[in-house]
Amino acid sequence: MRRSAAALLLVVASCAAQAAPPEPDGYRQEDFRSPTPAALHGAETVSTGEAERLWRAGVAFVDVLPRPPRPATLPPGTIWRDAPHDSIPRAHWLPNTGFGALAPQTEAYFRSGLAAATGGDRDRPVVLFCQRHCWMSWNAAKRALALGYRRVRWYPDGTDGWAEAGLPLERASPAAP
Repeated sequence: MRRSAAALLLVVASCAAQAAPPEPDGYRQEDFRSPTPAALHGAETVSTGEAERLWRAGVAFVDVLPRPPRPATLPPGTIWRDAPHDSIPRAHWLPNTGFGALAPQTEAYFRSGLAAATGGDRDRPVVLFCQRHCWMSWNAAKRALALGYRRVRWYPDGTDGWAEAGLPLERASPAAP
């Protein structure tokens, strides 16, 4: 009996340790690669199966995975190659738009990228994603809601969940500003 109680206590403790963090009031400002909340108030959280159904239906997808800039300290003439990024086919990649605080130029890029993805229709569904345990997509979905988009879908498993389900990925390039 004691062993059963100890085992049950261990399971409960491990589940509690893996519980999703609560939603913050504002945007996440640091530690972006860590467990995310289970939901985002005002948005619909979608599973991989739901994301696939939306993708097949032609819903707009927006990838916000960051893209590191060319290091300023590289000597002149050094060749810099951006790391390749594979994303969900037809997704609009808006890199660096999921940080907690955006420079005005980056915020304008996000606004115009969302408008391009949705045809300027704030009632059109839009799915925002990054990778699993990535606050960038949570921040971006929250920002889309703040911009007046009414049918925001947040896909927290992102390209990780998509690839694990055997769904296609394709090489992506950042959307033009």
